[in-house]
Formats: sequence, C-alpha cells, structure tokens
Amino acid sequence: MPSLYEKLLQQPHKRAMTAIFVPSHAFSLLSSPHVRFGQVSSAFDQADKTIEQRVSAGDLVITSDILLAADVIAKSALVLTSRGVRHAKNNI
Repeated sequence: MPSLYEKLLQQPHKRAMTAIFVPSHAFSLLSSPHVRFGQVSSAFDQADKTIEQRVSAGDLVITSDILLAADVIAKSALVLTSRGVRHAKNNI
C-alpha cells in the first residue's frame, strides 16, 4: 500500500499543489516541477523552525511531531500525520 507521501506525489498537478520537503538529512526525491527540496542543517529542530517560518494559512504540513503540529495549526495550516490522521486544536 502506498504511503501518504507517495499518494500525494503521484499526481500533485491534479491537486494544484507543490510539495516542499524540508529534511535535515539527505535523501532522494523524484524529479518533478511540483516537488521542491529545501534541505536544512542538521542542527536541533532546524527543519521544524524552517517549516514554522514558511508555513501559511491553508498549507498542508505532514508531520508526526506534536509540537510542530501545534505551532502550524496556530497559523491556520492543516496537519496530517504520515498515516493520514488529521491533527487539530482539539486532538493534540
């Protein structure tokens, strides 16, 4: 069964979205005009800080990090875990 990431990346053009990955370690991604890669340093919580700075209302953030989820929900972003469970103010 494809992961949530794989499902989102299969047809991003149909969802009118660009997927932006912000990892603190190297990994490979498929080449697509709908996928951007913003690797950050491996400093503690650097990826989280970068996501918090860049997120806007209505953005979708996929994370299992509860503290990051709370911060981006406060900015009116949507949060899903990698298993597709939606986080909201009332369940984190």
